Amino acid sequence: IEEQIVVTGEEVPSAYGAPPGISRSRFSPLTNAYVLPPGAVYAGLIYEGDAFRHGPPDHLFTEEVEIGLPYRFGVAFEIAQERFNGDFQNKSFSIEARYALADWNKIPLNPTLFAEYKFGTGRILHEERPPEQAMAEEELARHSHLNLEPADEGEMVEGKPKMPDAYEFRLLLSEDFGERIEWAMNWFFEQEIGFDRGREWGFAQSAVIPIWLEHERLKAGVEMQYRNFTDKDTRADPLHSFIIGPSIAWKPTPNTRIDVSPLFGCTDDSPRAQVFVVFSILFGPGGETGAEAPASTRNR
Repeated sequence: IEEQIVVTGEEVPSAYGAPPGISRSRFSPLTNAYVLPPGAVYAGLIYEGDAFRHGPPDHLFTEEVEIGLPYRFGVAFEIAQERFNGDFQNKSFSIEARYALADWNKIPLNPTLFAEYKFGTGRILHEERPPEQAMAEEELARHSHLNLEPADEGEMVEGKPKMPDAYEFRLLLSEDFGERIEWAMNWFFEQEIGFDRGREWGFAQSAVIPIWLEHERLKAGVEMQYRNFTDKDTRADPLHSFIIGPSIAWKPTPNTRIDVSPLFGCTDDSPRAQVFVVFSILFGPGGETGAEAPASTRNR
């Protein structure tokens, strides 16, 4: 007697055999995973709110578009805006490329190579070091010593250094364990080309499980990120930032998803809190079409 199992799910693209949840390119607010199916287009709106231990908060807005290409390639473009202490600017424009080394599960952890070049289009509104409060005190002391009148807000913004260009490399790892837990980890290295030659390296990782099993509409998990930052004068004294917190992903429709991650700082160099919100849409069929049914039934 043969038993026929029918799985009813929503038609979503699969990238080279990857689970549909990992085939969206952006796995969570802080991590990317694998590549898009060829012909698929991913569009995302990202908000990041940073509450520092000193000074006003920072608000970052990013729009990204990624296109899946044949042979496990992908290209993407990003535009970032920033609002800080009353100032709003276009911060940077980025070009990205990624390449998956093999079809899904042919290599453990499914390594994917990622490269990005960022064109600085704005100014550095605040530094990683020292804190904004110390910078304000330093500026006040300088004006007092020179008997200068404090500059107005517009002059202060124009006097800030221009945002330098930078390049970044990442190693993207991703896997589904026991057909139930989905996981992604990104190792990254970024180097500024000009100004104080800021350098940053670290990792981010996220793991989620389905909460609402029907079409995996709702997933929840944990997300974290470690960052090590130095500039040309502080190579031996880096900033250590570590944030961690919950992550939730909800699919209101088959091709749209909303991700929310409130993360909290665990070191003195970390922000008190960072909030990430991502709204994304996936266009185009691309790849093998499969149903995003419960993870435990995918390979039956």
